[in-house]
Amino acid sequence: MEVSVIGAGGWGTTLANLLAEKGIETILWAREPEVVREIEENRTNNQFLPGVKLSIKIKPTNNLENAVRDKKIIIMAIPSQFLRVMAKKITGYIKTDAIVVDVAKGIEEGTFKRMSQILEEELPSGVRIIALSGPNHAEEVSRKIPTATVIASKHSEILTKIKELLEVEYFKVYPHDDIIGVEICGAIKNISAIATGVCDGLGLGNNSKASIITLGLMEMSKVGRFFGARRSTFYGLAGVGDLVATCMSKYSRNRFVGEKIAEGKSLDEIKKEMHGMIAEGVKTTKAVYELSKKENMDLPLTNQVYKVLYEKKELKSAIKDLIELI
Repeated sequence: MEVSVIGAGGWGTTLANLLAEKGIETILWAREPEVVREIEENRTNNQFLPGVKLSIKIKPTNNLENAVRDKKIIIMAIPSQFLRVMAKKITGYIKTDAIVVDVAKGIEEGTFKRMSQILEEELPSGVRIIALSGPNHAEEVSRKIPTATVIASKHSEILTKIKELLEVEYFKVYPHDDIIGVEICGAIKNISAIATGVCDGLGLGNNSKASIITLGLMEMSKVGRFFGARRSTFYGLAGVGDLVATCMSKYSRNRFVGEKIAEGKSLDEIKKEMHGMIAEGVKTTKAVYELSKKENMDLPLTNQVYKVLYEKKELKSAIKDLIELI
């Protein structure tokens, strides 16, 4: 079997390496020619996954058609804001009975679509979609630190196959049948992570962060119920597990954004500091804020994070208003 991973960021590279170390021939598509050269020559990807030696069985490429054509299993490791564009690019190459595993976490601006919905719209109708989500920082999984994840799909018959494909001793995979809940959890928790990053940047302490995480869980549940997710999903790995990891981890890009906001940095300045890495919560905040206004949902945390990110609201004022609102 040959598997393709589309996207050579930290998570895409980690999953490609996991598969390659299992003896699976793995193609890793990267947008950047310099990333392909580095993997070929040095077996490293220091821009997106520094300090990790990569398997010789990874075959890096910039050729998207070669990466996709005739592949039975494709892992989409593209940031959520670029997923639709990439899906349009590969739709002419992909097998009509392929399995696509999406690992992006977000909600599309304007349409409020989940990532699996975007793929269903853009790819051939026979393609089956799986969402992978959970407390899965690439920096830890790539170093074989024990981790658990969730895979969910409307096509239950393929879950066992993908579990067997991805699971190794240090990476436990749990099948789930609530794809709506799994995807909503993965998207919404990034908003809370930005807020907890602000708490850390301002030195507000653990009590404040615990309050933010609790409020984030409530908003995750509220948005999830609106879309038809099951309540129990929010209290599992994809929900509270990913929420806690993202809000507390030093590896969290969304938490990093919040810390830098607290330092007075602009989004453009923060983007430069991230050197090509993407914090998906920035765009998700805007999408969820717009959804809340359209559907008259009360989401005080999302509301204040949006105003800080997009309206340059002062942090002290946002915190004061948030405390009053809750």
